[in-house]
Amino acid sequence: MFTEELKAFRRLGFRHVLLQVLNFASVIASGLMIWKGLGIITNSESPIVVVLSGSMEPAFYRGDLLFLTNPASERYKTGDITVYKIPGADIPIVHRVLETHDVRPKRNAAVAASVTGPNQLLLTKGDNNYVDDIELYQGLEWLERKHIVGKVRGFLPYVGYVTIAMNDFPQLKYALLGGLGLLALLQRE
Repeated sequence: MFTEELKAFRRLGFRHVLLQVLNFASVIASGLMIWKGLGIITNSESPIVVVLSGSMEPAFYRGDLLFLTNPASERYKTGDITVYKIPGADIPIVHRVLETHDVRPKRNAAVAASVTGPNQLLLTKGDNNYVDDIELYQGLEWLERKHIVGKVRGFLPYVGYVTIAMNDFPQLKYALLGGLGLLALLQRE
């Protein structure tokens, strides 16, 4: 099945194969640098996320790709769609802000408060859910700013299904990565 490719691979020589491996590594490193750069620009640990459930329908559907920002100076308002992550939970949750509360810091933190303003507490709810998210907070009464990954600024419908398919079928992910690696090695340019 791959006999021609294997013959071509043997004819390339060690230096050419090494060059192809380095090119492949530079592509991977560039992708990681772009991801980290986006994270710094947007002030978000994950500037792009995929909707994994139907809890935000009809605003967002499973498989939609969301673009996030998390400016430190911006306050969240009721109605904003946020992505948050609870400590101990692996998957971020996309839900709408239902209530916000400003809590003034204690007196010994007055200097920090003058710089950052009051601490903001949030209560969220999925548009397609009947109740708020307090049960999802795992013992917390409110979300704090440190739990927020970002605010949704835009989306691409259904593009995230590629990610969902690769997570649901790990063999597909390994086959795709192996195929890309093989193509990078056999490419002659």
